[in-house]
Amino acid sequence: MKIGVFDSGHGGVTVLREALLMLPQEDYIYFADTLHVPYGEKSKEELKEYIMDAVDFLRNKGIKALIVACNTATSVAIKELRQKYDFPIIGMEPAVKPAIQNGGGKRVMVFATPLTLKEEKFHHLITQVDKNNIVDYLALPELVTFAENLEFSEGAIIPYLREKLSIFDISQYSTVVLGCTHFPLFKDSFEKVFSQATKIIDGSHGTVKRLIDVLEENNIMGGGNGKIEYYSSGGSKEDAHKFSNCLIRATSI
Repeated sequence: MKIGVFDSGHGGVTVLREALLMLPQEDYIYFADTLHVPYGEKSKEELKEYIMDAVDFLRNKGIKALIVACNTATSVAIKELRQKYDFPIIGMEPAVKPAIQNGGGKRVMVFATPLTLKEEKFHHLITQVDKNNIVDYLALPELVTFAENLEFSEGAIIPYLREKLSIFDISQYSTVVLGCTHFPLFKDSFEKVFSQATKIIDGSHGTVKRLIDVLEENNIMGGGNGKIEYYSSGGSKEDAHKFSNCLIRATSI
């Protein structure tokens, strides 16, 4: 049986890439909800319906575990998903805790979608780990659209980032947390905007580490060889083209 990977679009390839590196002995089914991307500015009620439909599709394909490779989907639906389905489900969480632990007491910037930053799950995380009020956060919803349009040129992305960050003193940040799975596709642009001393991290590695633990706990590890099946709610050749291009970028950046 395969591991399902679900995202609103193609940002989840950044998690899939990590899974392929850390779990090459697994096969994967990736589902992109391209009919409804981006998720970050839609209502919770809409999203829960879309998410359940997507996971129903993957369940019917016979998956043994699921990565919800979307911070927004995790924020709004992870509890309901775990209540409904009997296979292990791993969600995403912005890597705020390691950023604070390894940041030497300096400030941390979290980038995510508007809905992720509004949700109780995120604010509970901040309350738990940000005891010294050193975390700032900013929504960058346009980056999802840039990624889904395969617009990665620094000439477009860097001016956008600098404009959004113009109200911040970016020299004060020890760590930047990319809290949307689309955002690591722009890591090269983030590196040029922030100083070389600023670490840029995301939650992909920690998510796959958790997946490994769950597979071992349930004795369902292995049985594949890195094969990937791709599906999208849009079902178009253009979607498949975007998936391939984003996966290539995720492996090369």
